[in-house]
Amino acid sequence: RLMSNDKIKSLLKNLAQEMKSTDLDADTLAMIEAFDADIHDLLNPDTARSDHDSVIEDAKLLEARFAAEHPVAERFIREIIETLGRIGV
Repeated sequence: RLMSNDKIKSLLKNLAQEMKSTDLDADTLAMIEAFDADIHDLLNPDTARSDHDSVIEDAKLLEARFAAEHPVAERFIREIIETLGRIGV
């Protein structure tokens, strides 16, 4: 699980770097920031307040939003969803 957490954090970092090089609207940026915070919250057992179902739902919405215009970001989000699923989140 720790290795998976590290992978997710790495994917989040890659996603953030990809988004910095992309011109995004304020709503999308806010969604990404909230998603990042929710994922970090899920991975921290001391503060896990986020509802994992809503986090996964948000991730799928982001993935769909990026599918056509931001395929690299979409791939990072899909990998995050898959890794969360493997660790049972």
